[in-house]
Amino acid sequence: MEFKEAIKIALQSLWANKLRSILTLLGVVIGVASVIAVVTLVNGANVYVASKINKYGADTFTLSKQPQIITSYEQYTAFQKRKNILFDDYLFLSEHCRHCEQIGAQQTTTGKIVFGTQSSTDTVIRGQTWAMPEMQNLNIVQGRGFTPTDDDHGAHVALIGSDIQENLLKGDDPIGKEIRVDGVPYLIVGLGEKQGKTLGQSQDNWVSVPLSAYQKTYGTQKTLTVYAKAGAATADSLELASDEARQLLRSQRHDPPGAPDSFTLETSDTFVGLWKSISSSFEAVAVAIAGISLVVGGIVIMNIMLVSVTERTREIGVRKALGAKRGDILLQFLIESATMALAGGAIGVIGGMGVAQIVTVLLGFPSSIALWSILAGLLVAGSVGIFFGVYPARKAADLDPIVALRSEM
Repeated sequence: MEFKEAIKIALQSLWANKLRSILTLLGVVIGVASVIAVVTLVNGANVYVASKINKYGADTFTLSKQPQIITSYEQYTAFQKRKNILFDDYLFLSEHCRHCEQIGAQQTTTGKIVFGTQSSTDTVIRGQTWAMPEMQNLNIVQGRGFTPTDDDHGAHVALIGSDIQENLLKGDDPIGKEIRVDGVPYLIVGLGEKQGKTLGQSQDNWVSVPLSAYQKTYGTQKTLTVYAKAGAATADSLELASDEARQLLRSQRHDPPGAPDSFTLETSDTFVGLWKSISSSFEAVAVAIAGISLVVGGIVIMNIMLVSVTERTREIGVRKALGAKRGDILLQFLIESATMALAGGAIGVIGGMGVAQIVTVLLGFPSSIALWSILAGLLVAGSVGIFFGVYPARKAADLDPIVALRSEM
């Protein structure tokens, strides 16, 4: 039997028994779809995390009271006992860190922004030193950024995200307009580039003001995060700068020799490594679920193929009587089972990508289709079909043609 003919017979069998085919392929569809959906979402999240981390550059590191990602309540309570990193710590580092090309500091809170009769709640309010917008690669699409003079004099000037312009200023030119940040007036001097949504939450609902002005409103004793940039984007320069900054901050905070740091130093590699460990856990769970679904789907395919062998016993007898060899019958049924599984795999791929896109649209969770996952899904589906189709195919191939011809139609 020709390969094309075997595939044609398999597809005709699927089409002739639509409901049975759907139930047969359901396990394979669910298994492949779950893997494709999770891999697509995790891959999208990897791309997003990498882009957000890379916006600071490979030569930038942070010094903070606690890490940005905490994995247990015990860690959280331990970090909360640390002393806050204060403005004096930032000044000490900026004056003494010789290997740091640029140093900035930032504090954040959420509050209410008012313009005329319009207001915005839960807006992220950032207090930043003048270098921070540049260190964060924030593109100012209109107006200007902060200056050292703004920092030194605690100027009441502000940079805003596009949500503030669109929702409060109704799309008008924001430069020179006055807004109230938790009741304090600020003059808008710059508009940041639109960043869109992540996990359904807008990244453009923010206002940045000079840190010196911010601390007049919110106090000077709250912890801040120090951002430092090494002299060159190389591993050696980053290590030199981060080691120097660590020793300087330890001495400034009087950490005893041999004691652990009373702060957290993080680089882009730290975030990437932690995220990969988290995302790999998601993928492992997805693979486990998919494995169970594929095994169930494979068993169903085997049972349906056994039914098919019983239904087509006389047909097999006729084929053998006309000269079909054992290998021809074996190949025919293997191709049929593999075709069924591949059809389920193809549906699963389409369904998985569809689910990922729905999640992206509804929740704003980033997604990115990985070609290797599609190929792997189809390959695994085909392999499941062949593996679980071997027993029915051998049973069909081993039928005695005389006995098969005596079978009732």
